[in-house]
Amino acid sequence: MKLNTIKTTEQSPFVNMGPIRLRQPLPTRKIDMIDPFILLHHYGPYHISEEHNPFDLGPHPHRGFEPVTFLFQGEQFHRDSLGNESVVKPGDVQWTTAGRGIIHAEAPTKAFVKKSGHIEGIQLWLNLPAEKKMIPAAYQHVKHEDFRVVTSEDEKVTTRIIAGELNGVYGRIKTQTSVNAFVIDAKTGGETTIEIPNTHNALLYLVGGDAVVNDSVTLKLDENQLIEFNRDGEGVSLQANADSKLLLVSGEPFNEEVATYGPYVMNTQTEILEAMRDFQTGKMGFLSAN
Repeated sequence: MKLNTIKTTEQSPFVNMGPIRLRQPLPTRKIDMIDPFILLHHYGPYHISEEHNPFDLGPHPHRGFEPVTFLFQGEQFHRDSLGNESVVKPGDVQWTTAGRGIIHAEAPTKAFVKKSGHIEGIQLWLNLPAEKKMIPAAYQHVKHEDFRVVTSEDEKVTTRIIAGELNGVYGRIKTQTSVNAFVIDAKTGGETTIEIPNTHNALLYLVGGDAVVNDSVTLKLDENQLIEFNRDGEGVSLQANADSKLLLVSGEPFNEEVATYGPYVMNTQTEILEAMRDFQTGKMGFLSAN
């Protein structure tokens, strides 16, 4: 297999989002976006308790893209203006298609806050093409045990197929665009090669551990944590120097203008203003504060 060459490596610097301090490897000064991926936030691990719970995110809107949450530790309670309510547990994924508009709220469950513990996850913003930005909103929640898994030849690397396809194994998430999303757990010494369609832009992010990519770049916490690949190969190789967890996502680029403001991702500033107006007038639905 011809490996995709590495286009850019990036650290995962901390940024402040209100009371929350989290890692943001995308966007940065070096990388504006990796079309169709707009933003990647790696939050936690935070210790949550009744005395300290900064991660209670009240009702807020989205339009024009798909916010995707990968939860690694803790418990989160999701509710939205479509009437969905679900408890997201470690290894679960929630995939929200904001489309023309949705209001949702997220917070650690009351039971989890009471007993206290750590919460950690990733929120990824996946753009929608112009022709799908105003489709009806939708919500998908898939539990950890329901995802299909591909195991490496040495049986030390497991790849959960969240969306898309790998080695003929398909993800449970229904996608609006051509996109793959894989969560990779590698034990020390494990090796694997993962195929990437040559029409996809791809990025690999280290959640934790120590891994070598394409026999050339080492990913470690607080060093290089994200790699963007060129579209000139058929996949990437991984070798784990320690027990590691990684996220690999790829998707066909749209090559469209992107306008963003807060929770909205559209194509023009006029569409941003329309989104703000529609939220204020209730066209995105309603969700109570409690």
